[in-house]
Amino acid sequence: METSIIKIGNSKGLRLSKTILEKYNIKDKVELILEKGQIILKPVATPRENWEKEFKKMSENGDDNLLMNDVFNDENLDEWN
Repeated sequence: METSIIKIGNSKGLRLSKTILEKYNIKDKVELILEKGQIILKPVATPRENWEKEFKKMSENGDDNLLMNDVFNDENLDEWN
């Protein structure tokens, strides 16, 4: 696909169509990768996206068990009173 570079204020930019934005799930930011004479635009994933849904599934499946005890055998809880 060929597209034109456009003037945006004192800078220049690249306009991406709505179809491309939707197809590649591009929201507000992209990662710009310069590699071997190419410029690669990569959508920036939202950190922790869908975690709430995944934690709910874990709970429903009984997979949300602690990996280690929350109290250690040698811990003296009286000293916190």
